[in-house]
Amino acid sequence: MNLTPRWKRSDMLTEETTLRRESAYSPQSVLQTLRKRIWAIVLVAVVITGSALGFSLLQTPTYEASTQILVGQKSAGDTNRGANVSDLQELTLTVAKAVPTTPVAEEVVERLDLPDLSAGEVLKNVSVEPDPGTMFVNVSYRDSDPERAQLIANTISRVFSEKISEVKVSLGTNAITATIWEPAGLPKSPVSPDPIRNAGIALVLGSLLGVALAFLLENVDDRWNSTEEVEEISGVPTVGVIPKFRVSARRQRFG
Repeated sequence: MNLTPRWKRSDMLTEETTLRRESAYSPQSVLQTLRKRIWAIVLVAVVITGSALGFSLLQTPTYEASTQILVGQKSAGDTNRGANVSDLQELTLTVAKAVPTTPVAEEVVERLDLPDLSAGEVLKNVSVEPDPGTMFVNVSYRDSDPERAQLIANTISRVFSEKISEVKVSLGTNAITATIWEPAGLPKSPVSPDPIRNAGIALVLGSLLGVALAFLLENVDDRWNSTEEVEEISGVPTVGVIPKFRVSARRQRFG
């Protein structure tokens, strides 16, 4: 029968919990916890990495074809004149905004007449980015078929180049031009998914989650697993250790 007052037992438990938390943050305790719970860290890391790798391998590969357009100006008589480079660079930013638009997408769909190709799909998969400090505009198109991606990317550039030449807009005395500088080539490898990159990220995240789980399990475990831990928490040196032994059923029966 425990004759210790209830309030005193409560204070003892509170003090024990405090000592456990203080000792848990020491470098030695951290390393000990990691070694003790290494199975949890490895298990979580393997499960998350394997899941990410499997998900990546099940995804449909996506290919990207890119073409480059050069924005410039020329006079009505096709005679090149000097132009302000900064003005052309600013013009390039404006021209880039006109590529991913509905008129261009609808013209691409009409020319190619491909099954299941719509203007909405063209606008969804096309990306346009002006090259900073230059008059180049990079146009990219993504598709699950590399040949289809190449065909649509080149068609977008061609349609846009022709539409620019039809627009009666000029800056000064020179008309705007958009020339296909580099047609899109056939992409050889998919841009997504990237199983190696995804697995690497998953491994890092899984390891961090595993470490967090290890410390969580250690905090909820209130057992004393070594004489060092007993001495550290109680503040009293260990006098002796009773070895673990088993009593046979026969000795238990006859005492």
